[in-house]
Amino acid sequence: MIIRRFADYAAGIRDTALPESTVHAAKRAVIDWFSSTLRGGLEPPATMLTEAFADGAGPALLYPSGRTTDPRTAAFINGAAAHTIEFDDIYRDGLYHPAAPVISAVLAVAQARGLTGDAFLRSVIAGYEVSNRMAVAVNPAHYEYWHTTGTIGTFGAAAGAGVVLGLDGDTIGHAMANAGTLAAGLQQAFRADAMAKPLHTAHAAQTGVILAMAAEKGVTGAMDILEGERGFGAAMCNNPNWQEAADDLGKSFTIERMTFKNHAACGHTHPAIDGVLAIRNEHGLVEGDIAHIRIETFQKAVEICGNRDPQTVFEAKFSLPYAVAIAMTTGRARMDAFSGDWLKNQPLRSLIEKVEVVSADDLSAEFPKRRAARINIETTDGRHFEHYSPTRKGDPDNPLTDDELAEKFNELTDPVLGTAGAAALLEALWRLDAAGDLVSLPIDMAQAAAQ
Repeated sequence: MIIRRFADYAAGIRDTALPESTVHAAKRAVIDWFSSTLRGGLEPPATMLTEAFADGAGPALLYPSGRTTDPRTAAFINGAAAHTIEFDDIYRDGLYHPAAPVISAVLAVAQARGLTGDAFLRSVIAGYEVSNRMAVAVNPAHYEYWHTTGTIGTFGAAAGAGVVLGLDGDTIGHAMANAGTLAAGLQQAFRADAMAKPLHTAHAAQTGVILAMAAEKGVTGAMDILEGERGFGAAMCNNPNWQEAADDLGKSFTIERMTFKNHAACGHTHPAIDGVLAIRNEHGLVEGDIAHIRIETFQKAVEICGNRDPQTVFEAKFSLPYAVAIAMTTGRARMDAFSGDWLKNQPLRSLIEKVEVVSADDLSAEFPKRRAARINIETTDGRHFEHYSPTRKGDPDNPLTDDELAEKFNELTDPVLGTAGAAALLEALWRLDAAGDLVSLPIDMAQAAAQ
């Protein structure tokens, strides 16, 4: 059974000699997870979920409140927080955000079981390597209706949690097999102003924890859930090549090829934002100079982010016209660019009306392995400027440096932990492989709780 190949790989990573570059990449992923989770934990639905499940008890931490609860609840709430502000990592080729489901699940169980930092990182790597490859196998067909992070994320969370628990390949296989029948997440959920999208990652993280813990006690699953005639592949994909996905295990590490977001919006908007910023900065343009902005990009960006009249912060994060207009207006598209005040700003609204977004066949043909955009700006005095963004800032072929990742971390966590608290946590996370206790990471929960 193909699922056993994935599971055996995950189980074996506990004793595998890992390249230093892979461990470093895992630290980067964890640092980025904390960036999104600490800030996202201050927002609904995480705040609401924390109150809804306030009766939980256990050693796993909720971020940023510092409340302790059982690992299932921690995985659920942190999983939602990690995906709320649209700043979590991406595995580009798989149309997938692994951190929110995988790290949320692994950290919750690792804290409950007293894992070391090294063992925790290995479990994270296992969850990433298995689920990233599965995501590539099912897409792009799966992405027509399903939210890959909610579906494939369940497999990654189950695999990672299984490694934490010390399960063998057969037992992790049963956890992953049951993930195949419980995985869910429909795209309709994030095409409306609702809180359902982060609930996908919450469900994936929690379900992975539950299934790994159940498998530890002997609960079995259908081991042919991926390739069976009524299985996951047949029902939710289009002839996925599971063998090819598994054959690549151990030959390279996908966690070294992650995209870390540079803008606080849907990743489909990023190449256009990058291009508008490049023209703006090179030619010193301001919003009053703009007569027309034309964005050519891939079809999925138009389909998912074509909203020309966003009314809420969530809708703005999925609006290409808003994203490029705010980038032109403010010179950035970070957290402060997506707010209720900006949504009511009339000059910004006027600029949005000047943005045209169209699908280009050549750019659509390159999707999902390349996310590109062509930008053409006409000014009020008749000048024309063009820019081609072949990729996004933050993609593996144009990555955020460690310093840029740290800058993003500080920007997101300083308001939560204070400058000194954020710096102390970041320093500890860079040394995570030497940590003996994941519960005592230096997070000033009193400072966070006051926010």
